[in-house]
Amino acid sequence: MSFGDPNNPYGNQQPQPGYGYPQAPGQFGGPGGYPAAPMQMPGGVKAAQVMMWVIAGLQLLGVALLGFGVAAINSVKDDPEAQQIEGFNELMDMGTGVVYALIVVAVLYMAASVAMALQCGKGGNGARIGIIVYASIGLVLSIYPFFPLSLVHLVLLILVIVFVAKRDGAAWFQRPRH
Repeated sequence: MSFGDPNNPYGNQQPQPGYGYPQAPGQFGGPGGYPAAPMQMPGGVKAAQVMMWVIAGLQLLGVALLGFGVAAINSVKDDPEAQQIEGFNELMDMGTGVVYALIVVAVLYMAASVAMALQCGKGGNGARIGIIVYASIGLVLSIYPFFPLSLVHLVLLILVIVFVAKRDGAAWFQRPRH
């Protein structure tokens, strides 16, 4: 036979293909002209959202403790033996007023925590800046009282700032929302 090797009926082996040019990226959107799937919330932003809900729960616990404090102050205020202590009435009047003010601040901070946690899902750069400002104010407020739960609050707020300020968090909050 003059047509080549009889043990190789398909001819000679083909050479290795060249590298050529890379393929062009695909069109945006889904197949068939459908819009692209919505972007998923990054894990860091989800964690920050959960941490803000935990902070809101801690604030609720703080409001309950302050409410019990007001009840305790009012019960001690009526005790005749305690009223004989010098400066007791001035301390009790100031004490209930301060505790009521702390309750108002705690409720406002809890409402802000809930509002910021809800804004995580909607996005927007204003929400991101608001969350960072909220957490920064919370950091300053949680440094002052040296209470064990304050340390938990402090760590959670630092993590919220870090997760929201990261690059994927910024991309989530600055994504186009049509």
